[in-house]
Amino acid sequence: MGLFSFLTQEIAIDLGTANTIIIHNDKIVVDEPSIVAIDLKTEKMVAIGEKARQMQGKTHANLKTIRPLRDGVIADFNAAEQMIRGMIKMINSKPRMFSPALKMVVCIPSGSTEVEVRAVRDSAEHAGGREVYMLYEPLAAAIGIGLDVEAPEGNMVVDIGGGTTEIAVISLGGIVTNRSIRIAGDDLTSDIMEYMRHQHNIKIGERTAEEIKIHVGSALSQLKDPPPDFIVQGPNQMTALPIEVPVSYQEIAHCLEKSISKIETAVLAALEQTPPELYADIVTKGIWLAGGGALLKGFDKRLTDKIGIPFRVAEDPLRAVVRGTGIALKNVDKFSFLIR
Repeated sequence: MGLFSFLTQEIAIDLGTANTIIIHNDKIVVDEPSIVAIDLKTEKMVAIGEKARQMQGKTHANLKTIRPLRDGVIADFNAAEQMIRGMIKMINSKPRMFSPALKMVVCIPSGSTEVEVRAVRDSAEHAGGREVYMLYEPLAAAIGIGLDVEAPEGNMVVDIGGGTTEIAVISLGGIVTNRSIRIAGDDLTSDIMEYMRHQHNIKIGERTAEEIKIHVGSALSQLKDPPPDFIVQGPNQMTALPIEVPVSYQEIAHCLEKSISKIETAVLAALEQTPPELYADIVTKGIWLAGGGALLKGFDKRLTDKIGIPFRVAEDPLRAVVRGTGIALKNVDKFSFLIR
């Protein structure tokens, strides 16, 4: 193996709508926002990840920031390829005489169509992937949480990412029932932008809305230890004069109500389709929450109260998917559910 491991580089990629995380040699080596900045004149990539995120909403006519993924699938093929290539380059900071062949495991939403799966595969191959395997996100999340996905028992995972919410019941190394809905972190962010415009007459960008969500985002209007109000600065829509508005978690809970209810409905729909034997396992073991949306304050409690099954937040929910992808990468021959 010695010589060939030098010639082949193995990486696991969680290609997310909001963040892309790469694991190499069991270590997270890249964790960056899924954004690229492109010079429109030369069509070359100027910045990637965090650097590109800092440019978001601040660019001039010749510069454009692009999020290559929308709703968990590739929306801009060229930008996606440049982003994957650029992020892989971040791993190989030392110059090499030749670039090694890449063996990759990439995560995809469980509701992906054939065309969407092909788009991810093509992007990965164009970025240098010699062997490309795909893995459905809920399966990756379950492996990352530490569940035994190959056992003959039901495990349920709700993975709330940036573009999609993946709900799946897993047993015997496969997905028994699943729901993939395109309501997730991005929709919560746009709900907040809309609310601030209507309610407070203040115009805010995506980055500010994201900060509001992180600081005072809540799924419940009554929390045990409430966070302090978050101060938002921006232009008044009518007068264009600067204003400051304190935002409370109760307001945000109210403005996210509609989207969160849709996620609840999808969880119930997935449970409805679950075979009774597996349903009994899930009631006993509880349901796991992963993805950035799991960090929304009071979300687990709200779902537990509403559905009557205990919901638990995975430790480090943001990285559960990529951890699972990393484990799958090490056991490519063992796991039959990897898609070639």
